[in-house]
Amino acid sequence: MLRQLFLGLFIAATLACSADPRVRVEVVGSLNLKPDAQQQVVVKELVEVIENYHYKKVILNDSISSIVFDNYIKSLDAGRNYFLASDMADFSQYRNTLDEDLKSGDLSVPFYIFNVYQKRYNERLKFAISQINHAFDFSKDEQYTYNREKMPWFPSDAAANQQWLQRVKYDLLNLKLTGSEPEKNIETLRKRYENLIAQSDKTNNQDVFQLLMNAFTESIDPHTNYFVPARAQEFNEDMARTYEGIGARLQLENEVVKINEIIPGGPAFKAKTLNVNDRIIAVAQGKEGEFVDVIGWRLDNTVSKIKGPKGTLVRLKVIPAGQELSAKPVIIELMRDKIILEDQSAKKTIKNITSGNKTYKIGIIEIPAFYADFAAYRSGDPNYKSTTRDVKLILDTLKAQKVDGVVIDLRSNGGGSLMEAIELTGLFIKTGPVVQVRDQRSIEINEDEDPQLVYDGPLGVLVDRFSASASEIFAGAMQDYGRGIIMGTQTYGKGTVQSSIDVARLISPKDRLMLMTKEQEENGQNGSVSRANAPQFGQINLTMAKFYRINGSSTQHKGVMPDIQFPMIFPADKYGESSEPAALPWDTVKPSTFSPVGRLDGITSKLLKLHEKRMKTSEEYANLLEDIQEFRKREAENVVITSEQKLKLEREEQEAKSLVRENKRRALRGLPPLKKGEAKPKDDYDFIEEESLRIMADFIPAVKG
Repeated sequence: MLRQLFLGLFIAATLACSADPRVRVEVVGSLNLKPDAQQQVVVKELVEVIENYHYKKVILNDSISSIVFDNYIKSLDAGRNYFLASDMADFSQYRNTLDEDLKSGDLSVPFYIFNVYQKRYNERLKFAISQINHAFDFSKDEQYTYNREKMPWFPSDAAANQQWLQRVKYDLLNLKLTGSEPEKNIETLRKRYENLIAQSDKTNNQDVFQLLMNAFTESIDPHTNYFVPARAQEFNEDMARTYEGIGARLQLENEVVKINEIIPGGPAFKAKTLNVNDRIIAVAQGKEGEFVDVIGWRLDNTVSKIKGPKGTLVRLKVIPAGQELSAKPVIIELMRDKIILEDQSAKKTIKNITSGNKTYKIGIIEIPAFYADFAAYRSGDPNYKSTTRDVKLILDTLKAQKVDGVVIDLRSNGGGSLMEAIELTGLFIKTGPVVQVRDQRSIEINEDEDPQLVYDGPLGVLVDRFSASASEIFAGAMQDYGRGIIMGTQTYGKGTVQSSIDVARLISPKDRLMLMTKEQEENGQNGSVSRANAPQFGQINLTMAKFYRINGSSTQHKGVMPDIQFPMIFPADKYGESSEPAALPWDTVKPSTFSPVGRLDGITSKLLKLHEKRMKTSEEYANLLEDIQEFRKREAENVVITSEQKLKLEREEQEAKSLVRENKRRALRGLPPLKKGEAKPKDDYDFIEEESLRIMADFIPAVKG
């Protein structure tokens, strides 16, 4: 009793020491979401760790406050479709005070701003629903501006409503052009808007906190990120390419969770009791647990109920695909297991390419990320999942199949584990430095110390603008060692190192005790405080160092420049590190001592001449250039017409143009032409890959002599 009294007085004293919130967060017409005590503690710790341990040693001030403010507003209403000018005038008083609020743990301002946003969001959508039966004149020559990012905020509700009236008209016109009946179109659009409101109403304070923390960390640098507990779990599962559950991908459709995909090898796949498009309406834990109805739940909350430790039982109430929701549900029992996401792991294909009188067999290894199951690795599991282990097995298979060369495809590979980048490099060199890492105190040279050389044959590396971080370390090392030919476009330019920190490690015992006890009080609990009841605090990936190639150049901003370059589809000023305003600068350090395994300069110049000669007469290359031009033209547009006749004519012309171009492509590959309206069959043809294989066909005899 005395202990409980002491804890109560301690909490009261702690809370009394906190200043009153800057503003009242309540806004009529919103969910009136509020920050909780845990979030207030977490944000103060995040400020402290960023100010003291981030690579840039940033101190929060008014300038950063202004950036956080802009980032936060943009995350809520990037297209300027909801806030009014009066809202922004009201918010402007807080532009230079967010730094002080974050330091003190006062989150009232961002929650107030969010609640205003949700009020406006609901107002706009409810207005849209009220206008669905409006008598629109689709012959009238009007325009709808769908991207208002660079336009002024709405001066009034009337102006906002006028914009949304045009959106309703455009949405209905799109449905009308599909040939559906007007009554069906109205009902479809009504359900769409109502579903958007329903999803908005499921927003919780963790969602708001995540948005705010994104705005905060992005003001420091693009790759320092905080994840609330649920997002932290997703990040770590993605890094591991494994999770524990039933092995099904789910999606939300009309407030009900539907099976979107059954993952091969998982419990659902083996049991054959669940099917794609089945709907889950309730979940129970174990043999005796009560069913909890999950209709109308957020998808992530339902997923958390279905996931669980390996070896535990979950029961599902399921409406089989094709049956009405009122049908009698089937009860399915599944034993959870460890799921390995093979479709998101390294995989291979073998292709033949003819050059002159010679046909070459080339193995292509597609690596989507540099992943590793760190939990399994730390526990001593000899079969832990990782990029390097998967690629080693693939290389052994390719060697057994006597390929003439190998291409490592790193396109759209955003990176991942530094350890994996180093170990993967080690499969292609005997020993030596791979990457230099510079923190605030020193430079460390990370080396491959394993003398085993898994593959020593001709090697190509394929990259694009979205190959980043660990991909750039590997590609840069292969280029510096002269180990392989790099093909593609300039890479992303992410040359910073993040360390993952469990925020629970940052929370003081005093704050931890306060939060646990407060949680008990809110849940009506009594008795002693145990660690099992401790709240989860999320995870921060903190930028603490920079990468440098062994030649001394940072990959930051500049990335890796390929030996053979293709036209860049995504412009550098809009995509990549150089487009990020808070990105760290490019610089250099002293080169490492290393011995190149090949000198490819002379060979590269010959390959480039042969490549350019092919491109002069390549219709596919001309199509690629045309695609790039069309992409940039479309990207610059922000207005569409809402005249039925004009929009229909514009789309018919575009479809006809696309059909002509598609049939030209099919003719080049000996395929029959498509007719107007005929669905385009799945086509795995990849011009960039095809030309890269031709470059490899030139490269293989050059390096083999």
